[in-house]
Amino acid sequence: GNGGCDDKHKEAIKPVIDIKKAVSYILSCRNFDGGFGSIPGAESHAGQVFCCIGALSIAHSLHLLNDENNDTDPKNTHGGNASPGGRAGADLLSWWLAERQCDSGGLNGRPEKQADVCYSWWILSALSIMGRVDWINRKKLGQFILNCQDDDDGGIADRPGDMPDVYHTFFGLAGLSLIGFLGDVGEKEGRVYR
Repeated sequence: GNGGCDDKHKEAIKPVIDIKKAVSYILSCRNFDGGFGSIPGAESHAGQVFCCIGALSIAHSLHLLNDENNDTDPKNTHGGNASPGGRAGADLLSWWLAERQCDSGGLNGRPEKQADVCYSWWILSALSIMGRVDWINRKKLGQFILNCQDDDDGGIADRPGDMPDVYHTFFGLAGLSLIGFLGDVGEKEGRVYR
């Protein structure tokens, strides 16, 4: 009656990870400001937000950002902060991410920090997953990234005038791609590299 599977075989194909517990842990890292820290109670940081939003998306659990009944950990075993659930949950997070845009047009990872090209990836990726890239000023961000490119060697630095490196070059190109600034970049002799 069990289609040829015995109980031992069923046990062998159990999931390796308890997704529900993993999601509960991720949500316990959420803060009052809508952002996420690296552990429960840690300061919100844009890099951590990307990791949490990406993981929630993979786990098909993004809807929990807006779940009014979402008590991320009823027993508070992780020591996390109260979840800002409800309809404002994803909006609050998106607002927190949009507030990372500085006067220079670049993005920072936390309040009161300088803009850094790498956050164009971390923040835009999280906003993209949530369908909210338009919450930041794309033109200003694109110009900031372009201003960080070294005129001589072509690499991209963390901010204008600093030394370029491959880390920031990758994140700068990724950010430009996410806001549609690359256009026909990569065309060479009729072949498109994307």
